[in-house]
Amino acid sequence: MYSSNKSDGPVPRRGRSFDSMNTCYDEKQLNNEMNKFTFSKIEENKDNKTVSSSNGSAKGRAAIVFSLKNEVGGLVKALKLFQEKHVNLVHIESRKSKRRNSDFEIFVDCDSGHEQLKELTHLLRKHANIVEIDPPENSSLPEDEMEETPWFPKKISDLDLCANRVLMYGSELDADHPGFKDNVYRTRRKYFADLAMSYRHGDPIPRVEFTEEEVRTWGVVFRELNKLYPSHACREYLRNLPLVTKHCNCREDNIPQLEDVSRFLKDCSGFTIRPVAGYLSPRDFLAGLAFRVFHCTQYVRHSSDPLYTPEPDTCHELLGHVPLLAEPSFAQFSQEIGLASLGASDESVQQLATCYFFTVEFGLCKQEGMLRAYGAGLLSSISELKHALSGKAHILPFDPTVTSHQECIITTFQDVYFVSESFEEAKAKMREFAKTIRRPFTVRYNPYTQSVDVLKDTSSITNMVEDLRHELDIVGDALNRLNKHMGV
Repeated sequence: MYSSNKSDGPVPRRGRSFDSMNTCYDEKQLNNEMNKFTFSKIEENKDNKTVSSSNGSAKGRAAIVFSLKNEVGGLVKALKLFQEKHVNLVHIESRKSKRRNSDFEIFVDCDSGHEQLKELTHLLRKHANIVEIDPPENSSLPEDEMEETPWFPKKISDLDLCANRVLMYGSELDADHPGFKDNVYRTRRKYFADLAMSYRHGDPIPRVEFTEEEVRTWGVVFRELNKLYPSHACREYLRNLPLVTKHCNCREDNIPQLEDVSRFLKDCSGFTIRPVAGYLSPRDFLAGLAFRVFHCTQYVRHSSDPLYTPEPDTCHELLGHVPLLAEPSFAQFSQEIGLASLGASDESVQQLATCYFFTVEFGLCKQEGMLRAYGAGLLSSISELKHALSGKAHILPFDPTVTSHQECIITTFQDVYFVSESFEEAKAKMREFAKTIRRPFTVRYNPYTQSVDVLKDTSSITNMVEDLRHELDIVGDALNRLNKHMGV
């Protein structure tokens, strides 16, 4: 089901760590380019301040750390973007990377408004790998702690900044991929990749006219899996599958459209779908879950072997994930893993990703004394679904402190599967595990603004307490009315 380099660590869905993709840049080359670019033009900075203030955007001190892609003049190209966006540079320096000893990073301290910074970082990614962003609104956090906090999206539209950082596949295929020598299939994959890469938050997901070959491939997978679901899938899955069929036109002879699926999930659990071209890093994929956004592929596996895919495809997404994402308790479990990942260290993100892998992808639960599958990797794989419930598989109780260190296997069946008594039990265990993750703040999702509130000081915590008091007042009023109605 999944394809990644094992040496890069456990991954839930989308491949290698983003930080591992940074390329090395020669120190002499860095110094030469920095000497070419000077920022001592006082009059130019004055002009920039005038332009930016007219935009009505409140400014604050921001810092960006990035490593360069291996191209001639990369630094000059990157820094010219600051001029073009009228961002005033206060300080710039090159320094040895704290993450990779062989790499150099560029540290830029600047005056920038939120919208300016958002536009700048979007353009900057063409010439650099952004390692860390310290936006203006984070200034209340201690500086030494903020330096070690990776950038993370604060609102749902910020996912536009990381959803296209595809690390594997997309329109490019490995030599051992079933469709590698099929030029027609590769062209089709590029079509799907282009659709995903051009998507922005708020856009309707483009509707696709699937080919007869794609529908036939989908039909084989759909038909064979539906033979197993009554005896192998958990009750929540079985309850929601007919709803997916009804509201998303999910049939053996029809592949649902992602826009219809997204609207269905929004009504059921608040989740939405965002198309993606291929594998994302664990950090970027889990960040989407924090906003109840599921990054979803739209392409179909190669027709030469309908019952095998080296990567997640739309058969896996729609048949494996969607029915349970419609379940409120499961949706909350997925979101809480995502929230725990925001601003966490690379090590903690990998542990959360591994827990995701052995629950949302390959999890088992007990119902009426029988083992049932709820993991999407199982529910979209005929052979592994049979194996996991055959009585021959090695099964352990789900314990995040143990599960987070288990090796994820992507080429064969798992060595071990983890079972929970219920989603609520798994959720409670993950909440306790999340408390052990070290970061100088915690976060809360605000469903009204589709953003995350960073609880980092007494002011932000006090605001949350006031919100909770209001919610408790509503609960108290409801109980009083119920008592009166019952004559208590």
